[in-house]
Amino acid sequence: MKSKTNHMNDPQQLQSSDLLPEFIGNNTEYYSSMFNKIGSTAKVTFTLNTAAAVFGSIFFAARGIWNWALIFVLVETFAFVQIARGAFGDLTTDMTNRLKTISSQLDIRRAQLQAAIDKGSEKVEQAKTNVANLEAIYFDIENAIIAAEASRIWVVLFGVLLLISARIFQCIFANIVLERRFSEWLSKGVGVAVIRPLNIVFGLLFSCIIIVVTVIEFAQPGQVNLLSNFPTTSSFRDEAIVHIESFFEWVTLSGEGFWYSVSWFIRSVLDLMELIFTGIPWMVMIALVVAVTTITSGLRAALWAGAFLIYMGLVGLWLLSMQTLALLGTAAFIAIGLGVPLGVYAARRPRFYNFIRPILDFQQSMPAFVYMIPIITIFGTGKPSAVVTCLIFGMPPSVRLTVLGLQGVPASIREAAIAYGANNWYLLTKVDLPLAAKSIRTGMNQTILLSLLTVVIASLIGAAGLGEDVLEALQYASVGQGILAGLAILFIAMMIDGIVQGKHKNA
Repeated sequence: MKSKTNHMNDPQQLQSSDLLPEFIGNNTEYYSSMFNKIGSTAKVTFTLNTAAAVFGSIFFAARGIWNWALIFVLVETFAFVQIARGAFGDLTTDMTNRLKTISSQLDIRRAQLQAAIDKGSEKVEQAKTNVANLEAIYFDIENAIIAAEASRIWVVLFGVLLLISARIFQCIFANIVLERRFSEWLSKGVGVAVIRPLNIVFGLLFSCIIIVVTVIEFAQPGQVNLLSNFPTTSSFRDEAIVHIESFFEWVTLSGEGFWYSVSWFIRSVLDLMELIFTGIPWMVMIALVVAVTTITSGLRAALWAGAFLIYMGLVGLWLLSMQTLALLGTAAFIAIGLGVPLGVYAARRPRFYNFIRPILDFQQSMPAFVYMIPIITIFGTGKPSAVVTCLIFGMPPSVRLTVLGLQGVPASIREAAIAYGANNWYLLTKVDLPLAAKSIRTGMNQTILLSLLTVVIASLIGAAGLGEDVLEALQYASVGQGILAGLAILFIAMMIDGIVQGKHKNA
């Protein structure tokens, strides 16, 4: 038997090789001819596969091509739904229910009209108008019901045409998919398309369940309670709530000393930050920010930073802006202090990174409002809870981008450093971190900005700063106040982005 490599090097013998039966199973002569025809030109070549046209998605499932099988199952299901709806489905349920409601209202309005006429009331004309409007709506719905019933044949026809079109497409597309799969199999050695009985059984069961259940529910909506409502009882939810609350109560009580230490540390750092930012005279603060921005990003960015700070002072938001900076600085300091070392550790340990990746996904996916519920249970309301909320939401980018940067360091450079006798510490500090610095810096920047996004949300649990102003503006629909505070938050983000990224942003 010739090797796969030899067949790869000889395109003329590729499709007619002895490897084709191993890949396709039966009917090798037909597929050899079709594959040669498709592979002989770079253009899209149309061939016909009768089995795919007859069996549809089951054909692809039988050969283990599950991605296309699923797509075609969904298309065919939609087609069968239209056929069933047009043939015996209920097309007028919503309109019929609305007609009953209008009918009852019409009876009431007619009674009111008759009463007004009997009393000689001045509201007779108004009552007549109400009755006339309801009668017009009633007749419109009746006409719509008649039109819907008359359209059944067109619904059926649409479903039939869709099903035929899907089968024709599968007939034309099947050999193209198999030829591409064969090429991948020759290079990778995985993904044979032999028909397997287990695939046929699973494909049939899956298709039948999907099609039958969907057709029943859409053709006769609400008739089968099991399909309309998930089979559960309120006791499951109630018991889950009790268990979750018991768990967090146990966590809070058993770790009371630890949580108090964490809260004390956060409050200490936050108080120090607030003392620095709010205690320094505004002129000194502006001068320091302008100087730092000049060093990191240049004079132009420094002038913008100075203008942003002056804006905060002019609109009376200086103190709130400094409190926001203190809250943000504390959250970012802790998030980066934990995230970057964790990313460094995980970068060279794939198993550990695979373990913490779902946790990072959870941190970024779960809404911040949900975080606050257990956080308040553990830390109570106030600034520490706000910092922890910002920390949870903002830390993942530092970890992810640190790992990404370190994993992107070329192996040849690391090998050269090791060859010259570099130890692990030298390799980390002089090779890995400098080359990954841009990615790590981006992660730090994203951590700060994501922490800033939670400022308004954190104000709900006692965080001071601009978030309070935005929340108050939202409560009282004060557009001007909300816009001014929102711009201040935006300008803080732009200043931090300029300082952290600096001249390296365009490097």
